[in-house]
Amino acid sequence: MKILIAYASTEGQTRKIAQFCADHFLQDGHSVELLPAADADHIVFSRFDAVLLAGSVHGGKYQKPLVRLARQRAAALTVMKSAFLSVSLAAAGTDKDDWDSLSDIVERFAAKTGWTPKSVMHVAGAFRFSEYDFFKSWAMRWIAAQKDQDVDPHQDKEYTDWDALRRRLDDWLKTG
Repeated sequence: MKILIAYASTEGQTRKIAQFCADHFLQDGHSVELLPAADADHIVFSRFDAVLLAGSVHGGKYQKPLVRLARQRAAALTVMKSAFLSVSLAAAGTDKDDWDSLSDIVERFAAKTGWTPKSVMHVAGAFRFSEYDFFKSWAMRWIAAQKDQDVDPHQDKEYTDWDALRRRLDDWLKTG
């Protein structure tokens, strides 16, 4: 199967997750093209058997290049095997309000782009203190404290469950 993975990443965790997805698919014998969503405008989706779009939630929204790509290619994404991988720290927890908020964010994304993904994979992100400026580091420490998470502002902390992601990818390819 030939798979396109287009992603948008702010601090690098979604890029790392997208690379993991590509490596996993390659190990299973699939052909993969991996690129930033900002560079995917020229890509002909009909060349692919499946498309995985990945982006991360920041301030209740996804990155503009990802939104633009999904909007431009909504018709193609709707008729082909496609999935949306949503990365957020909220996906690391079990708080019902956080999960309801994630559902609302995906619904707003669908309304804005015209593409309602058949498959949405929520993946826990990371605190990437090495990528934050002073103010963002302070804000992220405050968010962590609100969720009773112990973080060291001098060290990144990853919440991505790689085994669970691998299983979700396999299920998606098998079932759609």
